[in-house]
Amino acid sequence: MRVVLAEDLFLLRDGLVRLLEAHDFEIAAAVESGPELARALAELEPDVAVVDVRLPPTHTDEGLQCALHARRERPGLPVLVLSQHVEQLYARELLADGSGGVGYLLKDRVFDAEQFVDAVRRVAAGGTAMDPQVIQQLLARQSGDDRPLARLTPREREVLELMAQGRSNTAIAARLVVTERAIAKHTANIFAKLGLEVSDDDNRRVLAVLAYLDHGR
Repeated sequence: MRVVLAEDLFLLRDGLVRLLEAHDFEIAAAVESGPELARALAELEPDVAVVDVRLPPTHTDEGLQCALHARRERPGLPVLVLSQHVEQLYARELLADGSGGVGYLLKDRVFDAEQFVDAVRRVAAGGTAMDPQVIQQLLARQSGDDRPLARLTPREREVLELMAQGRSNTAIAARLVVTERAIAKHTANIFAKLGLEVSDDDNRRVLAVLAYLDHGR
């Protein structure tokens, strides 16, 4: 599996390269700036891009914008974004087109090798890997009594949070120590209360829920 990695801090970039190579990823390119990332994504056509949001020369959102441009040129390109802090605007932009694997992790997560590698693989396979802190903030924004989210039971909110992290019904059931049938029932209730169509596609249902919550409709 070929990876393009963009991170301007040398030590972190070098560490991520070594980590990914140790787990049988091929590093097609490891770059430190926006222009280098744009060229690598256009020329190398990787299986997945792992991108720091803030890259030189602007140190604003250049990494994210390069990734979004690459996804417009190559729809469905899997992208895992790394960020120092939770910034909901970035999550919304990444989710906007609703196609292909996407992920948003805080940089702290990369120090958990198993979690990070799992996120890269999940995104590369077309799935979703959203940082729990991002999910918690999106849920918190929708906690008012006049919001549809307020109609969810505590258990349904717990299931929703795990669902939005990209977990399948099987994984959620194992995490909560209940049956898959129980999770399927909770999931159906969640979609009904949020006015969303039920979907068996894990990635599509996560994107739908996150887009709903983030736009606060």
